[in-house]
Amino acid sequence: MTERVRVPVTDPARMAQAFDELAESYDDDHHDEIARALLALVGTPADEDEIADVACGSGAAALAIARTRSSGATPVLAVDLSAGMIAAGRARAVRLGCEHAIDWRIGPAVPLPVADAALDLVVCASSLHFLGRPALSDWRRALRPGGRAGFTLPVASQFRPSGPFAALVAADLPLPRTAEEALALATAAGFVDVDTRLIAVGSRSVVLTVATNPAPLG
Repeated sequence: MTERVRVPVTDPARMAQAFDELAESYDDDHHDEIARALLALVGTPADEDEIADVACGSGAAALAIARTRSSGATPVLAVDLSAGMIAAGRARAVRLGCEHAIDWRIGPAVPLPVADAALDLVVCASSLHFLGRPALSDWRRALRPGGRAGFTLPVASQFRPSGPFAALVAADLPLPRTAEEALALATAAGFVDVDTRLIAVGSRSVVLTVATNPAPLG
């Protein structure tokens, strides 16, 4: 069993405040496009799958998944430190008619508030670079054997965080310059069957990654 990970050292209060202040002006269209591209690579999950949207922001990935599932599907767990982002996500879900399809939680995304081997799918769109390597280890803990993780990262050459966000980027996770570097990151974290794609979203490039949590040896 994967050992429980150490919580990242980034100050959660600073992180929550920065994203609370951004919530009303968050670029939903941009993040929705990234989430849709990631989920196209992941594929459509089954209604009974247990899914978490990690550091969900205003819920781009959770909402995209919820809109593909039947009314009786297991709710998607959507977790974020920012109460403002969660409020924005809830409001979007109401407008889209899928408010009951998502279980919104305000709190740390690492560790996820789930038991070991509880999830079939973890998605993390546009957020892993703030969570750092401990998130990858925690996903392996939270995923069942054969479960999958799908995540995105900005390309290093184009990422220029400004204001308070520059200090919130995780120092322990170098951003990939290529899809191959994202593959190496997932492989080093213990994932297998890794698939990566480099795509353009507007004027920016993003690496999409989908990887499988292996069965334990023996």
